[in-house]
Amino acid sequence: MSAIIDELNDIFAIPPIEELPLDVSGELQSICRLHSISPKELSYKWESYSMKMGSEQTKLDLPTARAFKKDLQEIVEREARSKSHMRSADRRGAYATPRGAAKGGDAFGMLDSITPIQRSTGGSNKRKAPFETPSVPKFSKSDGMSSPSDGRSLPTRTEQNGNLSVAFVERRNPGQIIETLNGHLDVHEPPIAPHAESRVKLTANTDLKKFRYRPMAMHLSEASEVLDDRIDEFQSLIQSHHSLDDSAFGNAAAQGTNQIVAVGRIASDSSEGKLNAASMVLEMSRRTGAGLRVPLKVETISYEFFPGQIVAVRGINASGDYFSVDEVLNIPLLDLAASWQSAIDSFNDRLGATEEEDHSIPSKALNVITGSGPYTSDDNLAFEPLNALCQKAEESCADMLILIGPFLDTEHPLLASGDFDLPDDPSIEPDRATLVDAFRLLIAKPLQALAKAIPSITIVCIPSTRDVMSKHVSWPQDNLPGKKLGLPKQAKMVSNPVTVSINEIVVGISAQDVLYELRREEVVVGNKQGREGNLLARLPRHLIEQRHFFPLYPPVDRTLLPKPGTEEGVAVGMPMDVSYLKLGEWLEARPDMLIQPSALPQFAKVVENVLVVNPGPLSKRKGAGTFAQMTVYPRKLTEQERREDKPVANKLFERARVDIVRI
Repeated sequence: MSAIIDELNDIFAIPPIEELPLDVSGELQSICRLHSISPKELSYKWESYSMKMGSEQTKLDLPTARAFKKDLQEIVEREARSKSHMRSADRRGAYATPRGAAKGGDAFGMLDSITPIQRSTGGSNKRKAPFETPSVPKFSKSDGMSSPSDGRSLPTRTEQNGNLSVAFVERRNPGQIIETLNGHLDVHEPPIAPHAESRVKLTANTDLKKFRYRPMAMHLSEASEVLDDRIDEFQSLIQSHHSLDDSAFGNAAAQGTNQIVAVGRIASDSSEGKLNAASMVLEMSRRTGAGLRVPLKVETISYEFFPGQIVAVRGINASGDYFSVDEVLNIPLLDLAASWQSAIDSFNDRLGATEEEDHSIPSKALNVITGSGPYTSDDNLAFEPLNALCQKAEESCADMLILIGPFLDTEHPLLASGDFDLPDDPSIEPDRATLVDAFRLLIAKPLQALAKAIPSITIVCIPSTRDVMSKHVSWPQDNLPGKKLGLPKQAKMVSNPVTVSINEIVVGISAQDVLYELRREEVVVGNKQGREGNLLARLPRHLIEQRHFFPLYPPVDRTLLPKPGTEEGVAVGMPMDVSYLKLGEWLEARPDMLIQPSALPQFAKVVENVLVVNPGPLSKRKGAGTFAQMTVYPRKLTEQERREDKPVANKLFERARVDIVRI
């Protein structure tokens, strides 16, 4: 019993608290006994519950622990009822009368082809507010040709999966700032009228044409070469950085008495289960280690590892059975992004900061708003959070709006079932509406209204592998087709991931939730907190050190990710095309800012001089979410920097204020 209590304290007690309260610990022990699960399995269920309820609403206290216990019990009961229903359906036999006959309809669907189609007459087209999604007629999946219903208003609260979903209009504390970075800087002051011209020059630092590859055509030989090349490239970097001779490197799988340096990829000796210190192996390239794997002994060091991580380890393989690691060599970081003085002066002129004192005036600062999908809750397709974000962008006269997918989410229960609503539109016949029409009405319409209100705004749209509209099903992912979707000319469609320059600022963006997957797969040996005690700062550091938007390989099994509210109940996961993994690499410099949406708590931090922002989802499954608003002041050049004729670091982390705000 004491072992279980110690394990629960290790997993659930958040420093500086070392032990859980007795009543909370008792409830968690009760759950473990009731469902016959280990504390580690309980932590996975707790993470899924936290994602579902919203991380800021799920502090682990006695009421929350009891609600968590009740939720698990309800899930078990629903699964039991479902299995019971399937068994009873099997007992009815193959000759049972189909349910359709009980309604007086066509029992076996034999009359479908000769039944005349009754087209709906449509409803009235009332004038709507620019950012208000019209109330909509519902078209049921079982009766797709029926006339629109009169029930046009959504209830203020709805019951979903046994939990109460709060309506968007009843959300708590809209506009509340829950976290601020560089709070000593003032928030951007919107001008009296929108700017006549765009103050943003957007440049893609990624070759977008390379993302137009044919997905689902991966060859194993190509994939293995890409994985091998990455190991060899890192070995060259490490050799140059540490000034090592060729003789210092060796094959970790070969028995020897001399200390060597081995470079390879961290992997597990089993395809099942989570990586741990006992199952850790080093996979070497074919050039340096004949593609062999060797177990690692890491008891004497303190470090963080995850599958797919490229490491350089120094040690000895004296027995030929395992490689004993004495040291993990540091991997050199990419240089900081820098700009020429003439380019900085040009961008400052664009912002209107021509004088020395203009660099500290809030009205001269750049206003960037970032939102990440989903953009509506699970119980409707009203997209009220997206409309509210567009309203916020208009009120604050935003210079740029960054929208990260998913837009129309494949994990949304209504979209997955096909039973959803569409606004009234005279140009669309309800029985012939497509998902393109749904995107134009639900997503593009508020963006068009925003572009009309602020013609100088720049809108950047990054797709997700969960987007219904994307034909490119694998990551790295091609951009969405902008013209077909009815987006305004101010909207720029880019790939996932992408590196862009916003004036002089280099920004890396990826829609894939790599932070959550790293959190699940990471193993810390030695010191429990690793090199960095703060988890939300340690996880982005992996991306910076590995120079990649998704260094984890293989990705987490989708059955282990938080379950969506769809009937299937399985997440989309990470459909990775290994042959094109190089498209996710950072090639020349560290980005000034890394925007990485995640299901983990939203944050804004500076890690290795990189401003890392997780804006959080704009809409959670059962409530409103958050977005990020950035105020970026002009880069002020010192006299010494002007005298030196060379590029200067952009230093975004010193001159940018980031607010995480409730929508």
